[in-house]
Amino acid sequence: MIRKSNWARGLICAAVLSTLLAACVELPGSGEPSRLYVLTPKSTFPENLPTVEWQLLVEVPISAAGLNTARIAARHSPIELNYIGAANWTDIAPRMVQTLPVESFENSGRIVGVGRESIGLRSDYLLKTEVREFQAEFSGSKTGTAQTADANGKPPAVRVRINAKLIKMPQRSIIASQTFEHVVKSKKNSMVSIISAFDDGLGKALKEIVVWTLTNGEARWAD
Repeated sequence: MIRKSNWARGLICAAVLSTLLAACVELPGSGEPSRLYVLTPKSTFPENLPTVEWQLLVEVPISAAGLNTARIAARHSPIELNYIGAANWTDIAPRMVQTLPVESFENSGRIVGVGRESIGLRSDYLLKTEVREFQAEFSGSKTGTAQTADANGKPPAVRVRINAKLIKMPQRSIIASQTFEHVVKSKKNSMVSIISAFDDGLGKALKEIVVWTLTNGEARWAD
């Protein structure tokens, strides 16, 4: 009788434990699905942009670990980095920021030999970048886990800051270095408006990087 009682209690405990685990563990396919967002390359440039004959490779940007993710970063205080709910980029931020400059260079029509460093082509120049800021900044927020935007209803400002170094090959000498920063205020407290601000801020930086790279590379090409 004692053995049967212990066996029954064991079954009850196992059932309770299974119920608790099921409540705590998020099973595949459960929960809110991620919303994916994409940014766009630049396609309009100054008419006096030089046409170049040299080749350029673009490295995957380096970034802090907090930005090396597909999650969309949000800052609610100077010392805290969070992420916006279930919103995600279609790729991790550094790889996305590598792809968009390559497409922007191609869209300029002023350089034929441009590609990602991973394809292993010979290059005359190498563009190294570092993503230092790439987040929506919420002022006066009391929460760090906003689902779509700031819980206080205030639209954030998006900050994009990228440092670029143009390196001449095969000497591997830095011929130019500059930081490009833009802050764009989101018009509304919505994901569509916030992503639009990201697209605007990054687009401005991309346009400047393309112009800066082609101008400085061409000026030093004969050295």
